[in-house]
Amino acid sequence: MTTTRALVLGGGGLAGIAWETGVLAGLAEEGIDVAATADRVVGTSAGAAVAVQLGSGLTLPELLARQTDPALQNEELAPAGTSVGELLELWAKLVAEIPDPVELRRRLGELALGAETVTEAARRAVIAGRLSRPEWPERPLTLVAVDARSGATRLFDRHSGVGLVDAVAASCAVPGIWPPVTIDGTRFVDGGIRTANNADLAAGHDHVLVLAPMADPGLDAEVAGLRRTARVAVITPDEAAAEAFGMNPLDPAVRTPAAHAGLAQGRREAAAVAEAWV
Repeated sequence: MTTTRALVLGGGGLAGIAWETGVLAGLAEEGIDVAATADRVVGTSAGAAVAVQLGSGLTLPELLARQTDPALQNEELAPAGTSVGELLELWAKLVAEIPDPVELRRRLGELALGAETVTEAARRAVIAGRLSRPEWPERPLTLVAVDARSGATRLFDRHSGVGLVDAVAASCAVPGIWPPVTIDGTRFVDGGIRTANNADLAAGHDHVLVLAPMADPGLDAEVAGLRRTARVAVITPDEAAAEAFGMNPLDPAVRTPAAHAGLAQGRREAAAVAEAWV
């Protein structure tokens, strides 16, 4: 009987990209090369950017250097619209007011469609700059986005007929901060408005590792569901990583400290991960 493994990479802005890359590099240094042995990767928002890089042909040390070395870091844009703090306050208010998850996603989509942000083209150029190659990796990969008008979940993979840059941009389109992404006439926003990690999409695999950079009210239930049939390990930022993230996970300055914190945490947590992964 074949044993399968899934890696789940959640959202968390630039801090999340750097931290997840560091954690994976730290695990690999200790002999747990999750990136090489995962049969499927589920990526949401920041996690989508990391997920596609794992199949780019670059090694984990090379990917880590792209986060820690200022000379190799991608140029990023400053948001022109809602701040992260304002968005989180609004999000909490809507969650309290709207119990239906699809309607909540639709309302956040409305926010995104009406927000003043940088242009879609400018944001797409930033996403393209994060990727070392624009082609879909061969390994099974699922990127999560949400239809801004209907609130429906959309899953992108290499068979979906959507270009990789557009799929990543859609998954990373934080409502109110970045513009929705237009794909075949439909506007898409960040898959993190479904849940920050979408760990339930790893169902059916025997071993699952979840890297969850942000607090996610839905994560415990998703992990409990997975544990009915799988061995599951979850890594969330430790105290040092949380301090490295700072108050704004979209600030490019957080990348170097967040990546180093992730690297140290990955090394420390390798033994615990091995129990669920190997």
